[in-house]
Amino acid sequence: MAELVYPPIIFIVKSLWKYLRLELNFQGEAHVPRKGAAIFAMNHIGYLDFAIVGTAVLPANRLVRFMAKKEIFDHKITGPLMRGMKHISVDRTNGSSSFVAALRALKAGELVGIFPEATISRSFELKEMKTGAVRLAMASGAPILPTIVWGSQRIWTKNVKRDFSRSSFPVTVAIGEPIFVARDADVEAKELELKNRLTEMLAKVQAEYPDSYLGQRWAPARLGGTAPTLAQIAEEKKG
Repeated sequence: MAELVYPPIIFIVKSLWKYLRLELNFQGEAHVPRKGAAIFAMNHIGYLDFAIVGTAVLPANRLVRFMAKKEIFDHKITGPLMRGMKHISVDRTNGSSSFVAALRALKAGELVGIFPEATISRSFELKEMKTGAVRLAMASGAPILPTIVWGSQRIWTKNVKRDFSRSSFPVTVAIGEPIFVARDADVEAKELELKNRLTEMLAKVQAEYPDSYLGQRWAPARLGGTAPTLAQIAEEKKG
């Protein structure tokens, strides 16, 4: 079936990156399968993460069907676009339908993108993750591609004023080697393996990032930034 909505959106998104003068650095593109299913399990630090990761996959001539919250699909403008690009609606009160939709896409040989943390990490560190990516891999046989995006939080993230100032921000996407999950795998063990891999990849990308973190609101406290820590965010929620 012809893609009618995705191509013009890709053009608009690539034009936006050019306008913002982003310095895009894509790593691990060779891990993207040229055909067949795979699951992108990504960290989540900004509102543009899905579009940036989707751009990184384009050289493989593939499109990603991202799992996104139902509220985006309910919007009168973004909803038709999301459905037209065959992204997958996630109702947080009833996740079974989105799981079935994602599984159907994988069995049809599609690439599916999922944020295991579910929401943006305000600390820019990895939060606790849900097991959806692992369970989808178990049910479908598709490999998980651990994926890190870094730098996108400087453009637009939660509780921080967005910055479209054309400041040539460096933005990195790193796609890791596939993780295969057997049907009878230990879900918790595989979830820990995925989180450990993402943690290692995130540390490497952060260490290679060209700009200084010191005193920056978009940088985690661990690296000298002023973003709230996971512990501080947890205390806020208690209050």
